[in-house]
Amino acid sequence: QVQLVESGGGLVQAGGSLRLSCTASGRTFSRNLMGWFRQAPGKEREFVASINWSGGSTRYADSVKGRFAISRDNTKKAVYLQMNTLKPEDTAVYYCAAAGTIWRTEFDYWGQGTQVTVSS
Repeated sequence: QVQLVESGGGLVQAGGSLRLSCTASGRTFSRNLMGWFRQAPGKEREFVASINWSGGSTRYADSVKGRFAISRDNTKKAVYLQMNTLKPEDTAVYYCAAAGTIWRTEFDYWGQGTQVTVSS
């Protein structure tokens, strides 16, 4: 069974930092696109960041550019999201996602999410 499991969420004050981790089990995604999304209460899920298989290509939502950094360690089947200078509007459930094949740019596998709450 394929699973993506996120960890590292929590409560932090504005201006603080958190590092989210996502570990895959059941199969490898070492050649697949992986990413992070988030969903705030009452809002639709939105893209946060993505990273290609080598880590050489990353994309970010405008709202997090310069503050968040996505990375991956294929030997550990893990992807990370370093979040700095957090703002209250970053409060959301954060989801890890993976594309199903090495060619796909759409995400087929999703984690259960980890809550990030930023207090003002």
